[in-house]
Amino acid sequence: MPKVLISDKMSSDAEAALRARGVEVDYKPGLSPDELKAILPEYDGIAIRSTTRLTADLIEAATRLKVIGRAGIGVDNVDIPAASKRGVIVMNAPFGNATTTAELTVALALSAARHIPAATASTRAGKWEKNGFMGRELAGKVLGIIGTGNIGTLVVERFLGLKMRVVAYDPFISKQRAEDMGVSLCPTLEEFWPQLDVLTVHTPLIPATRHIVNEEAFSKMKNGVIIVNCARGGIIDEAALYAALKSGKVFAAGLDVFEKEPAKENPLFELDNVVFTPHLGASTYEAQVKVAVQIAEQIADYLLKGTVQNALNIPAVSEGELSTLRPYLNLADKLGTTLGQLTTSGIKRIEILYEGEASTLNRKPITNMVLNSLLSPMLDGVNLVNAPLIAEERGIDVVEAVRRHSQKGFISLLAVTITTETRERCITGTLLYGKDPRIVAMNNIPIEANPEGNLLFVANNDAPGLIGRVGTILGDAGINIANFHLGRKQIGGRAIAFINVDQDVPVAVMDQLRTVQNVLEVNLVRY
Repeated sequence: MPKVLISDKMSSDAEAALRARGVEVDYKPGLSPDELKAILPEYDGIAIRSTTRLTADLIEAATRLKVIGRAGIGVDNVDIPAASKRGVIVMNAPFGNATTTAELTVALALSAARHIPAATASTRAGKWEKNGFMGRELAGKVLGIIGTGNIGTLVVERFLGLKMRVVAYDPFISKQRAEDMGVSLCPTLEEFWPQLDVLTVHTPLIPATRHIVNEEAFSKMKNGVIIVNCARGGIIDEAALYAALKSGKVFAAGLDVFEKEPAKENPLFELDNVVFTPHLGASTYEAQVKVAVQIAEQIADYLLKGTVQNALNIPAVSEGELSTLRPYLNLADKLGTTLGQLTTSGIKRIEILYEGEASTLNRKPITNMVLNSLLSPMLDGVNLVNAPLIAEERGIDVVEAVRRHSQKGFISLLAVTITTETRERCITGTLLYGKDPRIVAMNNIPIEANPEGNLLFVANNDAPGLIGRVGTILGDAGINIANFHLGRKQIGGRAIAFINVDQDVPVAVMDQLRTVQNVLEVNLVRY
């Protein structure tokens, strides 16, 4: 009989769900790392929340461990590479708190619009300041939403019920999908910002979304906008938000998450026009029960049936197969990440071509990795298992193609082509020395680039002096170039550059690069 340890405080329904399926369970929250290390070798699975930290040392000691289950979304407290190395599946429960987070988003928007916390405090103090809390109606106004994943979709439904018009920025949904949801799709942030009366964000926090709502974004919004964040701290630049609240550009804000948590001190706390909650997105009785039961059922299904759900690392493969697949999974991750951060319109089709030695591999985990990395920049809840389903739900055709012999002289190639509503883009990669990922072509233009750190992508018409101007702009901004990779098909034709830089590239510098004559496109990919 499989044996599972529950090492964090969790609804008793989780223990009951495991026992009902024939799994032996020990409920021992509050163990020290040394105490946990001493008993971990007894267990096939462990269920945790956010308190238990499963380090590489603990995972190495857990000789029987087959699965780690996180009751909730975030897995910052699990060393996923160490688990993958040991062949331990890491699962989460990404959807149990979707409804409660969507409801909190509505609650914060209404509270901010009507000054409810401040009015409550005033009334409790014996004042009757009706004129001091003039609010805003939401009906008939425009809600802007960034990210329409699982939680975002529920948010849209609720604000449509408040008789608001909804506009969305989400590069990974088609116009048809947006129409089916009842929202208008904005292809660019430039078109998105000026329309909003209320803004809410529902994306993961990754380099591409960090500070996506910043000083420049606020400058393009209407005066008196309302801002809500129940997703992740850091998506909104708090310093820029503070300035916008002080100036009146932002009428009010509702924040459940912060750049630094626990947020016991924050300049925003001094402002009366902000509603705060201490990361309560999942803090309802119903949500706690849902995620606890969901992760218990997933752990039991894996231990008893081998069924993998909501895995965040490599799907179950044999140890021998894993060693062969690992470098290709890394390559797939790099190619998917690159395309995901370069894509700005709805995706219709994704084709993955396996050439040479890659054509002989188990393609399912590699394809899943491409989809996961490609869709993750703007969608919450995407993982290696559900990525194909999410693509299917969004009407994206996913096609695998095989070519036994590479036509370009490489031993092995992986090419990913995406077709959006506005363009087609293809990126091709290989493994240098059989282990190090390299980009070797973009849109059939040969190049060799190392996908790591900060990688600046520039597309241009081939013309004298352009490289010098790009280098000068970066140098003047204090940005050091580590590698400068160039590619072109013919003199005077279309050319590309991948530039590894040692620092992040600010938006203002990106905009300056876009003004250089003959430059057609500039984007930054962060790995």
